[in-house]
Amino acid sequence: MGPTLRGHVDLPLTLDRNAPVPLAVQLGDQLRDGVRAGMLRSGERLPSSRSLARLLDVSRTVVTEAFQQLYAEGWLEGRHGSGTYVASLTGLPKPGLPKPGLPKPGLLKPGPPRRDPLWNGRASANGRARTPGAGPAGDGAGRPEPAPESWAGTRRPPPGVIDLRPGRPWVLGYDERAWKRAWRRAADLPPQAYVDPYGHPRLRELLAAHLRRARAVPAGPENVMVTRGTGNGLDLVAATLLRPGDGAGVEEPGYRTARHVLAARGGRVVPCPVDEQGVVVAGLPDDLRVLYTTPAHQYPLGGRLPIARRERLLAWAGRTGATVVEDDYDAEFRYDVAPLPALYGLDPGRVVLLGTLSKSLAPDVGIGWLVATPELLARVARVRKSLADRTSGPVQEAVSVLLESGDLDRHLRRMRLEYARRRAAIVEALGARVLGVSAGLHVFLGLPAGAVEPLVEAAARHGVLLDTTARHHHGPVTAHGLVIGYGSASLAEVRKACAVIRALLPDA
Repeated sequence: MGPTLRGHVDLPLTLDRNAPVPLAVQLGDQLRDGVRAGMLRSGERLPSSRSLARLLDVSRTVVTEAFQQLYAEGWLEGRHGSGTYVASLTGLPKPGLPKPGLPKPGLLKPGPPRRDPLWNGRASANGRARTPGAGPAGDGAGRPEPAPESWAGTRRPPPGVIDLRPGRPWVLGYDERAWKRAWRRAADLPPQAYVDPYGHPRLRELLAAHLRRARAVPAGPENVMVTRGTGNGLDLVAATLLRPGDGAGVEEPGYRTARHVLAARGGRVVPCPVDEQGVVVAGLPDDLRVLYTTPAHQYPLGGRLPIARRERLLAWAGRTGATVVEDDYDAEFRYDVAPLPALYGLDPGRVVLLGTLSKSLAPDVGIGWLVATPELLARVARVRKSLADRTSGPVQEAVSVLLESGDLDRHLRRMRLEYARRRAAIVEALGARVLGVSAGLHVFLGLPAGAVEPLVEAAARHGVLLDTTARHHHGPVTAHGLVIGYGSASLAEVRKACAVIRALLPDA
């Protein structure tokens, strides 16, 4: 019997007001398809009708009508004083990869974005690990960086300095009792002589359920490998797929450590253009073997790849035979918009999905996931075993406890609200010129080329650390501005720092 999961489901439901089908019928169909596809499992709790109505920006009557129909059909059940749950059903297909030729579940159908005031959640962070590189999650070690010449370049600023550089989460808001409880349970685990390259089976099952709830990813435990983070996952994929000289595409501007990882594994790094929406499919060459991309919140410009372009990207991958490596680092932290489906959910055969707990929990936890077809995962597992690469068993056990108890979901909900306040403070202070505000823990502020460095230097003199787009380019800088992170600064610090930035802006 699988683990008991707590917390609300959080799926990318989309309703089309222009369709001839009533909204209540659309919602019922999508929930029903979600159960059939295994993205909603028996015993999982749905949001309340009031919460779901706010999520979808519809009347509560639409939700209650859909729920009543599903109650009548036996798909849902109510528990007095507890809420609405997926009923205990038998004979449904095992969750995993969609069968070839079958239509995709309605839950993954594209639709217009909706306001999402309730759920605002996940991203990434920077840290160090023994293997090269990382995606924007930054939880692996990349090529060593030059030693900083002053405190403005250090990882941890001195007291009184406000750090608005991206890639740093808030690690002070954790539940101390839940954290200690998880590690006490981990301490009960005896030392293991055999290390499973796939990771602990229980954690793989829990992560698969988490991805179904949070991202509607149609994956079962057979699709999940537990990694040490996004950087570790990208390194394993590169070691498995790349041959010396193979084209490895990275967004330009994009996360530079991803370039280091792919180059270290023999890839010929190819910068691929992006615009305000994300990667430009028309600009992709046909000779790439791997493309690393950040469609949920492009790093560092913040674009959100629209569904039409996602479909064009997958068509390109199908035509060229390339593998798309999707870094889903910012998918859970979103504001005012409903989530778009993960690329992996649209075409599991062409996409490898990478994720991490570095931003949602803490960088030093060192847990992430790699989601792929069982066939590709088996190849990766063989390569991983040959490299003697492994994920700590006690750490996996602690994370399993956090997931199984619902403590991680509760932590995410708290941090979503906290980050939403900081993001709102930035938008209020800096206005419409700020881009990439729909998700993540950073925004992009475009500036004239000659104004960027003087502003950064002046802000540093006022005790505010800022990042620019310059270091995220592989070649000449084409996008000029600031990459403002709001993960590691308090709300009061964010407001104070934004007042400094506003005063320094060229047209201020």
